[in-house]
Amino acid sequence: ITDERPCLVDLDSTPAPDRARIPIGAYRGHVEDDDVFSTLVTSRGCPYRCTFCSTPRERYRQRDTAAILEEMEECARLGIRHVYFLDDNFPVKGWRLRDLCDALARRDDLPSWSCRTAAAGLTADNLAAMKRAGCQRIQIGVETHTDEGLQVLGKSTSYVTLDTEGKPATAVRKMQETIEKGTRFFAGGILSGEALAMGKEADKAGAVFITTAGADEITGSDCNRATFRWSVPTFGAIEQTVRPLLEKLPNAKRWYTITPQYVFGEGLLSAAKNIFKEKGIEHVGNSYHSLTEKEFSGYLTNAMAAKPDVLLLLNFGSQSSDTLRQAVSFGMKNNCTILMAWASGLEQFETLGADICDGVYFGAQYWHAIDSPFNKEFVKLVNDNLKIDPNYSLAGSYICTKIILDAIIKANSTDPKAVIAAMEGMKYEGLTGTEEIRKGDHQVIKNYYLLKGKAKAKMANKNDYADIVSSGKSFLPLEKTQCKL
Repeated sequence: ITDERPCLVDLDSTPAPDRARIPIGAYRGHVEDDDVFSTLVTSRGCPYRCTFCSTPRERYRQRDTAAILEEMEECARLGIRHVYFLDDNFPVKGWRLRDLCDALARRDDLPSWSCRTAAAGLTADNLAAMKRAGCQRIQIGVETHTDEGLQVLGKSTSYVTLDTEGKPATAVRKMQETIEKGTRFFAGGILSGEALAMGKEADKAGAVFITTAGADEITGSDCNRATFRWSVPTFGAIEQTVRPLLEKLPNAKRWYTITPQYVFGEGLLSAAKNIFKEKGIEHVGNSYHSLTEKEFSGYLTNAMAAKPDVLLLLNFGSQSSDTLRQAVSFGMKNNCTILMAWASGLEQFETLGADICDGVYFGAQYWHAIDSPFNKEFVKLVNDNLKIDPNYSLAGSYICTKIILDAIIKANSTDPKAVIAAMEGMKYEGLTGTEEIRKGDHQVIKNYYLLKGKAKAKMANKNDYADIVSSGKSFLPLEKTQCKL
């Protein structure tokens, strides 16, 4: 018995077996009775962790496509007509399957092949690609037909958390790595740039992706069948903040904007300018800033010089907090109304504090005080289990995950195509009331909220930072979204 050795990471560092030294012609009949066949390994280990399996729970490793082709060429030279891929679980999804199948499909001088794998990932597209590449037989492992059985076998729903670092390239790379290990459903992508990149990768890999990012392009010109969006896009956010504020402040005729210079900020600014033009509002100035900017005093000095009635903040997250904090320190609350069109919810109020938020208007995708049946249940669930009120990050993650899981149940399948079909047109009671996924662009039709910060003395509890002033649904008509699914 060989002594225990460390896991071999680089499978291509070992030579292929010397089949010429064995009577290869004696091995026949794996698919056809007279076909000479041989086994071949393209990977070792398995990305899954089933309790019943004999495969060691070690790192999943794969061979390079070029090395596999070279070994199959040697098999062909020896008269081998069929190869059985003896992987513990032949990968039937992701870029690696596409790469191998594309390479095999371009060759007509190589043996046909068969494999063994789990049912997960065997979509119609992947099966068609495998057939074109010469696959003749698949041995499929079927575990159980009940959820209870899956849990017993260690196959209950699992998740992995990816840190995208807010970088599109990092997000795509980490998606590819997890897709290769079997992940097919993704929720996240707060920044528009990374969400757009993740959506394209999900579509390419045959996965499903739902996001809370804001750029109109996500369910507009860059839409695809794999991508869904829960949050209201930039158009609706401006429609449900600028318009109702103009109704409350009919004499506010001069507006100044501060805008982050990327796709999300441009979307908000464009929507705001359209309303300004329609309502005869004077846009007295705009200051652009980069995504790395932390000092906003120069922009605010320009804004103060323009003497606006309303300062409209179109940035997000820490940048909008820094801008508001500095604007208040400059005394701008005394001279104009401040509207933050896209606030990040309770977590932002907690960071800023009641004194800064008092009298400021905020646009919000979610607020824990929303008076809807499901939100009340959700708030109670979070209160009971986490002893906190839910913020936007928690709420967005929860509802996006629930939408996917509900669609899986509705489809009675984890096949991404079936799940996508179940999600399209799905109507449900959500956090903001009745919500519906529009089939034509995969946009969730939901409310957006205008909040007004409260004085600390008027707060009923520690998280009662704001009142809901108004809410509503504003979305571009489908024909104007530029989405072509």
